[in-house]
Amino acid sequence: MRYFQAESLPRGGIHGSHWCRRLPRCRQDQEFEGELGQRPLPRSGGKPIPPPPEPGLPAGSCQAFRLTVLSPPIAVRCGTGRRLETISLIHTEAKRRVAITGVGMVTSVGLDADDTWAALLRGESGAGPITQFDPSGQPVRFACEVKGFDPLEYLDRKGARRADRFLQLAIAAATQAMEQAGFGDGLAHLPPDRTGVVVGVAVGGLPLLEAQHRKLLARGPRAVSPLLIPMFIPDMTVGLLSILYGARGPNYAAVSACASGGHSLGLAFRSIRRGETDVMIAGGTESAITPLAVAGFASMGSMSTRNDDPERACRPFDARRDGFVLGEGSGMLILEELEHARARGAEILGELAGFGQSADAYHMTAPAPDGVGARLAMQQALEDAGLTAGDIGYINANGTATPVGDAAETQAIKEVLGDHARSIVVGATKSMTGHPLGAAGGIEAVISMLVCRHGVIPPTINFEEADPECDLDYAHAGPIERPVSAALSNSFAFGGHNACLAIRRWDDN
Repeated sequence: MRYFQAESLPRGGIHGSHWCRRLPRCRQDQEFEGELGQRPLPRSGGKPIPPPPEPGLPAGSCQAFRLTVLSPPIAVRCGTGRRLETISLIHTEAKRRVAITGVGMVTSVGLDADDTWAALLRGESGAGPITQFDPSGQPVRFACEVKGFDPLEYLDRKGARRADRFLQLAIAAATQAMEQAGFGDGLAHLPPDRTGVVVGVAVGGLPLLEAQHRKLLARGPRAVSPLLIPMFIPDMTVGLLSILYGARGPNYAAVSACASGGHSLGLAFRSIRRGETDVMIAGGTESAITPLAVAGFASMGSMSTRNDDPERACRPFDARRDGFVLGEGSGMLILEELEHARARGAEILGELAGFGQSADAYHMTAPAPDGVGARLAMQQALEDAGLTAGDIGYINANGTATPVGDAAETQAIKEVLGDHARSIVVGATKSMTGHPLGAAGGIEAVISMLVCRHGVIPPTINFEEADPECDLDYAHAGPIERPVSAALSNSFAFGGHNACLAIRRWDDN
């Protein structure tokens, strides 16, 4: 039996005209059992259900009821006489569970999720000399590039020519995830109207933009490609994926710098939880290793300058850390309403259980030194998931290896978890993948799910000298085998954007 909480509202009252509305997906023949206030409702069988009498209303008046659904979405018809209205069941307080049924990754250490995971457990660095352009004269001449990627494995030649690299990486990761979820062959069981796409992108097609700008200067306006704008804009990622899979649900890009991937997953999670969608393709993608991007980040002093030792350059939480190493890649997840996944027999890999977001309200590029924004995001994620500090066994840290950022994040973790912070492992996989900007949240959400699923925590490499301000367990000695029932994945960004995801190990019992 399903139960509903109800608040009777007279039609025409402050909220009455809002709640009394016809739904485009109303199923008049849907049956249910429930309770409206103290009045039991019979199985409707598609028949009108008269509302209980409201004092002061004329006989035969239609009333609206604000309902909070604690089960999958349904709609009922309510009224008396000839006046019938469709009641929308409100989902703002619903707790529909969100399963992870597919993942895909393309990173600097692997071209899919399995290869990336294996490389992380081996402690491999993806850093090396830049090959995508001639870095001579640049203050930083190394990055974590994706190596050996062939877009023709996922796109035909025409499609590959029409997609900038960040789009190609997203399509590759999404294809991997959809195939694992069981949607790769004919898209069976994929509900098109209730499937959406949200992808985080921080920069977009910067390589294409720079190349086209050079053409403009050298040969004039007629040399600029008519595909420049559609290939450059960040939201083309979700546009192409929706076309590829026929997904007609919510479709937009999350753009919040390095928190973009985390925000995209949080927004997709909320869409499923409140009943808007049943399936969401979400994650992040980025490819911005260009002369302008490298020069810009270097001029800010935010990147490591260890040109002579790229593989040991990114050293999160180490006392001698001097900045991040620019990366690229994509991480995509298929999120699915739990009962929808079960009904089609999907393998459930994990559960996205909570989401928190906040702002530092402090500085354009520097994090708040006291970690207040990070703390708020983590606290919200825990509360949203119904978890306590003691439930957490692993945090995939933002961990970019900037002097202020790592210290602020450590402080925030200790404030959120208290004494339990010293019992968990805080990992920084950017020490191996580099910092893929808008793709980071998607990639690291996949990693966090794999930690919970396999009970193995990848190391934080290049941690050689302890910093008194960074005094937690960062798995610097190598991978750690340990059961992890729940994890947090942090994504913090320029602009003071903070996103945190709470991920749980899936247990059929």
